[in-house]
Amino acid sequence: MGLGKFGLTLAESLVELGVTVLGVDGNGERVRQAQGVLAQVFQADGTNKRALEQLGFQDLDCVVVSTGRSMEASLLVVLNLQELGVKKIWVKAVSVEHEKVLLRLGVSFAVIPEQYVARQIAHRLSVPGLLEYLGLGEGVLVKEVTVDKWHGNSLRELKLTSAYKVQVVAVKKLGAKAFDFVPAADDVLEKGDVLVVIGQADDVLKIVKG
Repeated sequence: MGLGKFGLTLAESLVELGVTVLGVDGNGERVRQAQGVLAQVFQADGTNKRALEQLGFQDLDCVVVSTGRSMEASLLVVLNLQELGVKKIWVKAVSVEHEKVLLRLGVSFAVIPEQYVARQIAHRLSVPGLLEYLGLGEGVLVKEVTVDKWHGNSLRELKLTSAYKVQVVAVKKLGAKAFDFVPAADDVLEKGDVLVVIGQADDVLKIVKG
């Protein structure tokens, strides 16, 4: 719901991942831009509950609401969707206050895109080798770690989960082109191998500093 820059980019990305997407916007030009990209595109007013019902929103698995800078319109759309029985509602918030109201309304997920991207960039700048920063609780890091002092040991021998409270989710052997996901615990590591570890930020950074 809402095919502006954020909404259309998200919709296109979902299509690339094999998801069937229905797009709705009140702006005719945006609807025309989305045609040929999405499975179905309609021009309609999301604040009109009857219009959403006629389009079958009550039968959708998930609805993403991205209605520009209008907090009022966003909240009206959310209320309409909830009254139609939509269980999974994700919303682009335009301010901290908007985000708080959305969470009070019980939406599944609310995000301020600019803040989210800024945090990602800040963490990548400050932590070399960082692959992803996940805002779960205190924050979870996914980071590449190059094997040096651990060479000659297996993952089982290192016991990283108990020692550092992190989990190794992939290993790329020295000279290999791709990562091996869910690595075997008894494979011996060599200097230059790359591990992908996930854990809470403080625990992952202990490995870097240690």
